[in-house]
Amino acid sequence: MSRPPESFTCVDCGGEAHLISFLPEDADPEPGSSLAYRCADCMERFDVVWEEDLEDDPETI
Repeated sequence: MSRPPESFTCVDCGGEAHLISFLPEDADPEPGSSLAYRCADCMERFDVVWEEDLEDDPETI
């Protein structure tokens, strides 16, 4: 599995939305986990449901 991105471009203002959820260093989030991000510019909060990376699963190709 892969780790979620630390940030992404805010869809509201184009600023940088940063991960604010705590993630243990020694474990990846489980599929279906809710992750919170907040934009540094407009302060909008984004709740994202983490899904498995289907590209890593050979049965989905």
